Amino acid sequence: MQMVENARVVVYLITGFLESGKTQFLTQTLSQEYFEIEGTTVLILCEEGIEEYDEELLKAKNTVLLTVEDPEELTLEWLQGIDLLYHPERVIIECNGMYPVSKMEELEAPEGWGLVQEITTVDASTFDMYIANMKPLFVEMVRNAELVVFNRCRKDMPLAAYRRNVKVVNQSAEIIFENEDGEIDNIFDEQMPYDLEAPVVRIEDIDYGIWYVDMIDHPDRYKGKTVEFQGKILKPRGFPEDEFIVGRKAMTCCADDVTFLGYVCKSRYAQKLKAGQWIQIRGKVGFEFKRAYRGKGPVIQVEHGKGIPALSDELVYFN
Repeated sequence: MQMVENARVVVYLITGFLESGKTQFLTQTLSQEYFEIEGTTVLILCEEGIEEYDEELLKAKNTVLLTVEDPEELTLEWLQGIDLLYHPERVIIECNGMYPVSKMEELEAPEGWGLVQEITTVDASTFDMYIANMKPLFVEMVRNAELVVFNRCRKDMPLAAYRRNVKVVNQSAEIIFENEDGEIDNIFDEQMPYDLEAPVVRIEDIDYGIWYVDMIDHPDRYKGKTVEFQGKILKPRGFPEDEFIVGRKAMTCCADDVTFLGYVCKSRYAQKLKAGQWIQIRGKVGFEFKRAYRGKGPVIQVEHGKGIPALSDELVYFN
């Protein structure tokens, strides 16, 4: 299903493992004024959990509830029938957590339907178990999600590590942590393993992952700071002559699924550098719009650089 601007029927895809809070999240969302529409909403369930939807709420919100036994039933012909029967303005698909999200994203949809948002819900109390045993499925869920909601959180949980598990896969995802009282605020004022007030903020190899995520989440902490770190050089095709990328690899789910996490660097000596070379650089952090980020992101103006031997362990760790 393609992203479509000005879609006639807007489609939301809600993913998450069984009992991750999908039904509770949608019940709360349907109750909000900002989510109200004049037309009909069709809510398609691809699995039935313990919690059920309130029939009175669905009726009040002009929402039709449909259940399929198998996500394979969501064929173009079936969806066209839904379109003709209900003339929906909005369709919400609550996805079976064990069904590959990529297949849902590839659904052939009726003309005028467009996917506008993917949301993933996570039960924080069982996250460690799922990430240990079903990480590839989780990675697929959050890879294109715009919003990831961790519910049933406690402040004694390693929530910062949970956030990093998402950010290594999807840098742009908004991540929310909730407990029984609602959203948890001010939980990430954690002490960084490096001195942000030092004249040169030196990033040790073991701390690269924490630094990488924190600079995305808190750009104001780093703007104008001078940082020093080590990484591998990439020189993507089409990059300006004075720019390159320095970064590290992170394993997202398995040895065959490795992501390169790096930042754009600028130097007048960029042409002398070779792709694949390892380097230690020191430079000042700024933020600019770059195609590599699909928006605004960190750009490091290199003040000093030197070649180094390849690191014995190239991978980045986040926990």
